[in-house]
Amino acid sequence: MGLELYLDLLSQPSRAVYIFAKKNGIPFELRSVELLKGMMFPVFLGEQVPPETLASTLAELDRCLQLLEDKFLKDQDFVAGPHISVADLVAITELMHPVSAGCQVFRSRPKLAAWRQRVEAEVGKDLFQEAHAAVMKVEDLPPADPAIKEKLKPSVQCLLQ
Repeated sequence: MGLELYLDLLSQPSRAVYIFAKKNGIPFELRSVELLKGMMFPVFLGEQVPPETLASTLAELDRCLQLLEDKFLKDQDFVAGPHISVADLVAITELMHPVSAGCQVFRSRPKLAAWRQRVEAEVGKDLFQEAHAAVMKVEDLPPADPAIKEKLKPSVQCLLQ
């Protein structure tokens, strides 16, 4: 039996593994799993994110993007040097989450935008889009099961505060 990869392409690490395996010609059989089974937070609760939480989260994202540019990318093409690595795949798949939520993380950051283009070119545009298709359609997911939603509601509310 060949390699079986149990992945949920909504998951950032799963997308990184998927891209790595496909790009490197590692034969595998994809076994799709649904880690969240349609649950998304805070949409899961049908509530808006509190404005102060959103502002704090966006400020932290901005700080992390600056750190990525200053400490990791510096003046090189990729995170770990002149060639693409797993570090680039992990970073780009993580950044696609805020992109899928409508956050323009690359718009005012030409260095980061150029890096994204290099990563996408190295991986291949088709594979890049294929790996991120599910997360880019996150708003099309079905609503969570009401029983599961009610059971998890207190935990999710704690996360949002």
